[in-house]
Amino acid sequence: MRSSNEMRHLGLETGVQLHADGSCLIRLGDTHVLCSASLEEKVPAWMKGQGRGWITSEYGMLPRSTHTRTDREAARGKQQGRTVEIQRLIGRSLRQAVDLEALGERQLTLDCDVINADGGTRCAAITGAWVALALALRGRGLTAALARQVAAVSVGVLERDGDPQLRRGRILDLEYQEDHQAAVDCNLVAARPCAFGAGAAQASLELVEFQATGEGRSYSRDEAMALMDLGLEGCGLLMAAQLAALA
Repeated sequence: MRSSNEMRHLGLETGVQLHADGSCLIRLGDTHVLCSASLEEKVPAWMKGQGRGWITSEYGMLPRSTHTRTDREAARGKQQGRTVEIQRLIGRSLRQAVDLEALGERQLTLDCDVINADGGTRCAAITGAWVALALALRGRGLTAALARQVAAVSVGVLERDGDPQLRRGRILDLEYQEDHQAAVDCNLVAARPCAFGAGAAQASLELVEFQATGEGRSYSRDEAMALMDLGLEGCGLLMAAQLAALA
């Protein structure tokens, strides 16, 4: 069994989609998300003439990414509220990574498709999409626009009786069953200045987003701070893996 501050087995495979400007398949335990970046020489109509770029995202779960088949949202004719929420989270998180003025009037679209879901899909999508984004900018000679490194992880408090195989206490990188039983459930997005040299690991982490919800009970300020520290520790591990994937 993993310790409370141990990530699931992590893999970041780049160049998975041959025709994308950048792509990364992130495997975090049994959660697998395919992330691709498309860089276009245009911006949305409402941004024309501003001399700045834009970053947006689309997110979806493939029909058999879960135990039962889920209809494609295109077949339903509309996106679910959860999907809209997650793709907005991915977009605003990754906009923290890029100097939009240095990007110029270009748009980066990040497509995140969940192949297998076992908890933490939105966090895995952000972490993998950053790698795809960095590859896209590198391939177009726009590395100067890459200002910050971004990663995300889930943390929570698990204390209910139940499966003896589940971890207890404050835990990092929740699997689905852990997330389902968590008394407090959090998603944390962190960023730090890009530093691809020897000093990368020493760059300080800042919060981009911290979403914490009391699922089974309320929680204290001290608990929130402890979860935040654990999440930042996890993001540091993810960022080291991101840099290794780009090396």
